[in-house]
Amino acid sequence: MKISGRPHIGDVAEGIAARLPGQWSVTVDVYSHPVWQEDLVPLLWDAGELAQAVQTARIPCAAVLTDGADTELLLIERPGHRQDYLVGAFAPEGFDDNYEEPHAPSSIVIPGTAQPAAHAITDRFLPACHQAVPARRIAVIASALERVREESEAWEAIKASGRYSDGRPLTAGVLPGAEEAFADLSWYAFCDVLHHALAVLERCRPADLVVPGKAVALDRLAGALARGEEVIADWNSRRITPRALPAESYADAKAERDALMRPVIETWLADGDAFLRQARAVTPASPSAPSGQGRALTGLPPALPAPPGSAPARR
Repeated sequence: MKISGRPHIGDVAEGIAARLPGQWSVTVDVYSHPVWQEDLVPLLWDAGELAQAVQTARIPCAAVLTDGADTELLLIERPGHRQDYLVGAFAPEGFDDNYEEPHAPSSIVIPGTAQPAAHAITDRFLPACHQAVPARRIAVIASALERVREESEAWEAIKASGRYSDGRPLTAGVLPGAEEAFADLSWYAFCDVLHHALAVLERCRPADLVVPGKAVALDRLAGALARGEEVIADWNSRRITPRALPAESYADAKAERDALMRPVIETWLADGDAFLRQARAVTPASPSAPSGQGRALTGLPPALPAPPGSAPARR
């Protein structure tokens, strides 16, 4: 099979994958309808030409290279260039809002020849990806802690004043519901900390890298993180949902969960700043997205109704 007079992109990808470090697998996706390639847009984590090409040019097919762990790459023919290809990254699992994410690595241009292409990916692109992930994790954790802190401070102010921010009185009848709403906000925001903190905390453990005087704080955070993970694991294993339990039993289970999670969250609010300072001190800055790059889906052919049996989203 030939595409635009080039070798089949799967053959190109297989040649590259065979020369990358580790064990890589290759799959080929065909976008025979223009709307199918749009599924790639929210999944790509890219500050370079690849994301722009997917949004503004017709991409008939692509190859996905996966290392079996947490790195997944997209390879496409470079639009307007007969010999070149573009390779970039999908966002690792556990990240949302990849669109114009400031820590995203930039895709690179590679030749269709396997050896130099693999060298470029190994020497330039993969190190940039691996450098960007911990920086993004730190940003996600910092944002989650800030959201929880803001909600906590706002809720304490409401309780102290007896009124909501719009002046409505906080009556005894609405207090339980308001407490539950605050607990839910804290729970969902703190799940980002639980998902990403362990990987970052492990980088902060060597004794010679610990911010002076903060080793005890990091130990407290590690212990709280372990307890939080136990709470999450127990909650998930019990499959507690509003449909599975009567309303009263579900409310009791949530109240128990929130009570167990509260000291975990409080510990991270108290010592989180020390953690973030240490994490940033040991994490190189990630490549930032270049400014002024258009992201709108303006260059695709006019959208048509998807034909029967349209390709499903990759994830």
